[in-house]
Amino acid sequence: MIKSFISYSLFMAILLCFTGYKISAQHTHSKVADNIFNSSINGMYDYIVVLKNQADVSSARDIHGKENKASYVFQKLKDQSDKSQKNIVNYCKQNNLKYQSFYLINALQIYSPIEDVLYLASLDEVRFIYNNSPMRMLDGEMDRSQPSVVSRDVIPEWGIRMIKADSVWRLGYNGQGVVVGGQDTGYSWEVNPLKNKYRGWDGTVVDHNYNWHDAIHEKHFLNFDSLNPCGYSIRVPCDDSNHGTHTMGTMVGEDEENKIGVAPGARWVGCRNMERGWGKPSTYIECFEWFVAPTDTLGLNPDPSKGPHVIANSWGCPPEEGCDTTNFSLMENAVINLKAAGTVVVVSAGNDGPRCESIENPASIFEASFTVGATRSNDTLWNGSSRGLVTVDHSNRMKPNVTAPGANVRSVVKDGSFSNYTGTSMAGPHVVGLVALMISANPKLAGEVDAIEDIIEASAVPKFHDTECSGISDVIPNPVYGYGRVDALRAVELSLQWINTGVSENDGNVKAIYPNPTTGLVNVELSTEHPSSWQVFNISGRLIKSGMAPSYGIFDVNFSDQENGMYILVVNNEKSIQATKIIVSH
Repeated sequence: MIKSFISYSLFMAILLCFTGYKISAQHTHSKVADNIFNSSINGMYDYIVVLKNQADVSSARDIHGKENKASYVFQKLKDQSDKSQKNIVNYCKQNNLKYQSFYLINALQIYSPIEDVLYLASLDEVRFIYNNSPMRMLDGEMDRSQPSVVSRDVIPEWGIRMIKADSVWRLGYNGQGVVVGGQDTGYSWEVNPLKNKYRGWDGTVVDHNYNWHDAIHEKHFLNFDSLNPCGYSIRVPCDDSNHGTHTMGTMVGEDEENKIGVAPGARWVGCRNMERGWGKPSTYIECFEWFVAPTDTLGLNPDPSKGPHVIANSWGCPPEEGCDTTNFSLMENAVINLKAAGTVVVVSAGNDGPRCESIENPASIFEASFTVGATRSNDTLWNGSSRGLVTVDHSNRMKPNVTAPGANVRSVVKDGSFSNYTGTSMAGPHVVGLVALMISANPKLAGEVDAIEDIIEASAVPKFHDTECSGISDVIPNPVYGYGRVDALRAVELSLQWINTGVSENDGNVKAIYPNPTTGLVNVELSTEHPSSWQVFNISGRLIKSGMAPSYGIFDVNFSDQENGMYILVVNNEKSIQATKIIVSH
């Protein structure tokens, strides 16, 4: 250990002398992730440079409509990156360095020798330099697959029936007018249950512009055996595994002999983010960015009006594959900004159960992600489904948000045959399909991510488990099921009643609310001298009670006369307005 430190210090000193950079070794090192220095491949380093100046898109919450939100966020992010990346872009061009610019998180991926890493770290505009390490799809999905199923059945798959999506179809809502997206191992767009659902196919002519993007530009160094069967930077959808095609089938798949998709009336777009199961931060970020404003197949002419309403993310990044607390913020900021653009970001919880606190990898751990655990056909938790609380980032965040069918799920694979897979990768797509059903029922929900997530949580079938995680077991939400197993019929019924109250959760005049969840009385503590009024709405937007609140005081709101579920408490005065979710669980 001591020898290693001396060697590294000597290396840094010699390098700084010979390169002539007038920078502090200590300051430079503080802006470079430690794991970069032992990640060289043939003398070249793959890393992401994040700039200090990041665009603030939080005001997008006050904009309504998916296209309006996306256009605002895209322009705000693009303007900031164009302005602040000029110096580094010029440096890369002058030194013939391979680079890729991102606007979603105002960063650049760069390949270079170590001296360029150190120089870039010395620049004032640089916040930090992260290792661009490999990640991969959730372990256990493919090796739990069962042999291909030959017989075909027109009865909807068990997961569709379990969440009552087929009942929603009978109401006339099957996802029509909604676009879903997925980033995964790619997609076989021509297989029968997916072809007519692909947005790039009109029944006669195919157009992959704005409907497909490939973030895989080279063979991953951990795939030693051969070149990718699909190729690289391809302009036509292709699945180099089976994982992506299977997940998309659960979202929208349908043909004359198979009802495998939750929202068969929706259209789909896709992005390949893994090279035969292996990805890295830059490939995931590239796909997240493409969903904000899809481009043509050359990666040009981005158009935020063509972004999907909801996306599926059935992948994870464990520490052994390069993801740790030093670079969590890369993807977290990407998810936050994509959500601000009006896209619901659905993420599979992971397959590390039954251990508690096993939801521990990006992007399932983030507050902005809508995290989904997996259930079985008997409506109990699949044993391998990861559980909360989230402790890896010391947040003690309650996850998952909900659970959905994920065990022994039948869907299509890349050659057009059908297989049964198990894992939270299969659960997440059920929720993506559910979001499509909700928006098709009430198009005003498009872009209203918080409202969509609230409705799904409020309408879920409450579930409890005999396992106590983090001292929590018999409350809603809990670290095993979250708010419960999703119920598409109830969610759509609430969606049809939903109205926009015009408020959002933000810092305002409420200092504290407790207890929440509650069995009856809720104490509300104010931090303002201005007279305030309060109102309580149910999840469908109906006003159920109201009153006046004292200045700088504590008042009670009684929920003992209300049914179990979610409510919105709005506290309003001349200076601010604040909405807070209240969970009632008698």
